[in-house]
Amino acid sequence: MSKKRMLPGSPVNRNDLLDVTIEDFTREGEGIGRAGGYTLFVKDALIGDTVRARITKPGKTYAYARVEEVLTPSPDRTEAACPEARRCGGCRFQEYDYAAQLRWKRRLVRDALDKIGGLAGTEVLPVIGMEHPFRYRNKAQYPVGTVKGELEAGFYAGRTHSIIPVRDCRLTPEVYADILGTTLAFMRHFHIPPYNEQTGEGVVRHLLIRSAFSTGEILVCPVINGRKMPHANEYVSRMLEIPGIRSICVNINTKRGNVILGERTESLHGEPYITDVLDGLTFRVSPRSFYQVNPAQTEILYREAVRAAGLTGKEVVYDLYCGIGTISLFLARSAKAVYGVEIVPDAIRDAKENAALNGIGNARFYAGAAEEIVTRGYFPEGEPCPAADVVVLDPPRKGCDAALIRAVRRMAPGKIVYVSCDPATLARDLKLFTEEGDGSGYRVERVQPVDMFPETQHIETVVLLRQQQYRSM
Repeated sequence: MSKKRMLPGSPVNRNDLLDVTIEDFTREGEGIGRAGGYTLFVKDALIGDTVRARITKPGKTYAYARVEEVLTPSPDRTEAACPEARRCGGCRFQEYDYAAQLRWKRRLVRDALDKIGGLAGTEVLPVIGMEHPFRYRNKAQYPVGTVKGELEAGFYAGRTHSIIPVRDCRLTPEVYADILGTTLAFMRHFHIPPYNEQTGEGVVRHLLIRSAFSTGEILVCPVINGRKMPHANEYVSRMLEIPGIRSICVNINTKRGNVILGERTESLHGEPYITDVLDGLTFRVSPRSFYQVNPAQTEILYREAVRAAGLTGKEVVYDLYCGIGTISLFLARSAKAVYGVEIVPDAIRDAKENAALNGIGNARFYAGAAEEIVTRGYFPEGEPCPAADVVVLDPPRKGCDAALIRAVRRMAPGKIVYVSCDPATLARDLKLFTEEGDGSGYRVERVQPVDMFPETQHIETVVLLRQQQYRSM
């Protein structure tokens, strides 16, 4: 390696090697290092590593790279549980000690609040982690395809649609490997081709597996490019030899593109759902249901949300982005009334069914855009929206719509509980909630991260905001 390449601002070429010490991670979990003022984003490098990095994508002031050799390992480096951890795009932190993961995730939230939200000095509580941070996922979606001429399934390599064959993912129950292996053997036996994204031909696109940890029930759902599953009876027969399988469905997706699930699902065996229990509440989970993937941590996350709301039984609560009503039903046990709003009609149907299943009568659910409903002050059926004491927000990764934030501020609830899966969009939205603006606003009172996704760079956070009035100066 020439010294010229180490000079500040010097150009590098693809496949060049640079020695670099890793100082931090990006939000995506890539190592950050600097060589003579030149920044490298290094896949599979850990904070504290000194590595020899091979340039994969050069730029003028920074480049992307991958680890060629670990020269001096980080004190937090450990052996990955999965042999495909580096190639697979799912688990960036399997070689990173779990306690170190939790420390970094706490700092990730704190830095976002400081740099993006302008909330410097806000206390971020230690992350609530897992005692056993493996085998926690209750859902997996395996792409099926051809790898080097052979039928395979697994996961996509990072930022690609290249399948890395993975039979036993260490984040999923061991039985998933049996289900996946049996499905591939069935396809080979009957010469059923996998879907080809380039040509649009082939049959099986993905295999979706969901499980209910509390009841042991398993749902299996191949996603196919066609109207009918070939040799469906034989597939059902083979699947039923695996203990725990209660529901076998097929999802129809004949559209080109990378959307996994189609609109139509047909049942091949049993009911088109499985039943799970969270903290004494029963939920029906179908192939298309939004349902948290880590049941142990989900109970903790939702309890933290209820704790933040501080309910006494007298409050009117709005759950905006309510999904299938999971948080809503947790809240309803301690509230006077809960109103759930979600833009996806199928989710609202599931929420109503879940409320009825649990005998909860003080939770009502409405399909529509939350910002529109809140702004006009009427639910879709024409019922006036009552005043809110607490508003709970659990938006997707992109965060809240700015119009919704304005609408919630006009509602002026005493408390807002924000459940976030992305520290950056969380911080952006908190900045809008806490600015003085119209003469009133909110202050952040409690920030509690919960590790829903061990071995990855993702983190969930529960934030309590309390209303405050600003005096004119």
